[in-house]
Amino acid sequence: MVRAVDRVYTRLRSDILDGVHPPGARIGEAELAEATGASRTPVREALRKLEVEGLVEILPHRGARVPGWTPEDLEEIYELRMLLEGAAARRAATRIESADIDRMAGLCDLIERAAEPGDGQDLDRVAELNAEFHGIVRVAAASGRLVSMLNSVTQLPLVMRTFHRYSRDDLDRSFAHHRELVAALRAGDGMWAESVTRAHVLAAKAVLIRAAQP
Repeated sequence: MVRAVDRVYTRLRSDILDGVHPPGARIGEAELAEATGASRTPVREALRKLEVEGLVEILPHRGARVPGWTPEDLEEIYELRMLLEGAAARRAATRIESADIDRMAGLCDLIERAAEPGDGQDLDRVAELNAEFHGIVRVAAASGRLVSMLNSVTQLPLVMRTFHRYSRDDLDRSFAHHRELVAALRAGDGMWAESVTRAHVLAAKAVLIRAAQP
């Protein structure tokens, strides 16, 4: 049976990522407990888990809310992501299995297919596949501390539905970075993998900063 805290966590996380609770929205413990049929204790625990992921912030004596982000916040978050994702790619280059690289190459095909213009375009599917692509690199980095730090700064693109803000040129640039990262990992070249990953994160930052401008 699913624990109450896991049920509340899954429900609230999904609602935040789907925009049911947009940035700035307050989340009351009592209301959440009533909506999920859980007591206040698992609700508080679920909120703490989401706080660690950066999806909520808990304010003393004022409950929880979904954080909003300024351009300055985006700069800081993506600067950290650049450093951490780059380090993960560098470590992964000498540790990743060939089967995992093959899977990443296959994901490149699936991502690009899902992003093709037209009625079949599915940018939410692109985001899902993209998360798997980068998740392979993080696992291959074999560093629990690094992954833990990354998890605290990688939720923002999901909340902001980043790929819906990409132009066609932005998408093509992102996909080219994916292909180059696969090549770097196949070569076992950590510096190359780190360099392309940093460029990839900085390009994503530029998209969000542009979108955040009034």
